[in-house]
Amino acid sequence: MDPDEYFNRTRMVIVAGKGGVGKTVLSAALARLAARTGLTALLVEVDGRNALAPLFEVGEIGYEEAVIASATDDSAKILARSITPDTALVEWLDDHGMKLVSKRLQKTGAIDVIATATPGIKDLLVLGKIKQLVVESDADIVIVDAPAAGHAMTFLRAPALLAEMARSGPINTQAHAVLAMLQDPKQCEVMLVTLPEETPVNELIDTAFQLEDDVGIQLAPVVVNGMYPIIDGLDADLSGVKSNLGAAKIDELRAAGDFRQQRSILQAGQRARLAEMLPLEQLVLPYVFDADIGLPQIDELADALAEAIANIELPGAADETAGDQ
Repeated sequence: MDPDEYFNRTRMVIVAGKGGVGKTVLSAALARLAARTGLTALLVEVDGRNALAPLFEVGEIGYEEAVIASATDDSAKILARSITPDTALVEWLDDHGMKLVSKRLQKTGAIDVIATATPGIKDLLVLGKIKQLVVESDADIVIVDAPAAGHAMTFLRAPALLAEMARSGPINTQAHAVLAMLQDPKQCEVMLVTLPEETPVNELIDTAFQLEDDVGIQLAPVVVNGMYPIIDGLDADLSGVKSNLGAAKIDELRAAGDFRQQRSILQAGQRARLAEMLPLEQLVLPYVFDADIGLPQIDELADALAEAIANIELPGAADETAGDQ
């Protein structure tokens, strides 16, 4: 499947995973890949960490939409904005004719009190703003850098929870509208990302089943990030090698080779376990051996992502191909 086909399958991709697995970097790589295909991507941060800005070598990303990168021919752009519950609540009050109230709340510092009064209301406010962007934004694809996996579940469960708690009124209406968006595969997919290690894989599997069971959301192919490339010859016998390096250095080389080979074996085992327990396609991205991640590394991952997407067949693709014949 071509990347442009993938991006045209849905309006929004929510990237989620355990903290430290690279979901923010993946979000950036997805946006770069979308721009390469001629699409304008809107990147949305929801936890206020400002983690995307350093990756694109720009200043702080604010609530207002801003261009953070352009394709070489300026035909496509990467836009970004940061959405927090406080700013979403102020805008919601303004849109519902309560501008004076919102100003008073901001001055008195009562915004946070109101936003935390009802469980899940903060997440619903943010998701409601994202829904508005999905409907109104000129961007071709919206990519959301979701909170870490634990919070991601409460974040995405909030609409269903509040739809049940508030049986009528504006909160009920908003909750049902957001839930309908999350459950529509043409509007939303969740792309889960993991490292090929036991704990992140376990958490991804649990999150995947909870999202399907509790929210009814469609899952995109999972991303296995940080795979070590295979290096041939690591198991070579060095006992008879003659070298001026000395026996100690040869022992160090042998130990390094053994470690790297064992690491690759463990990663392959975790990928196999993930495939057995979760029947979803896997997009495999390489480990980036750089201390700092910037645009060159993001582009490297975008290349790998394009290749991985090209090698998969997403659900429904075969049926659509057969129907065209």
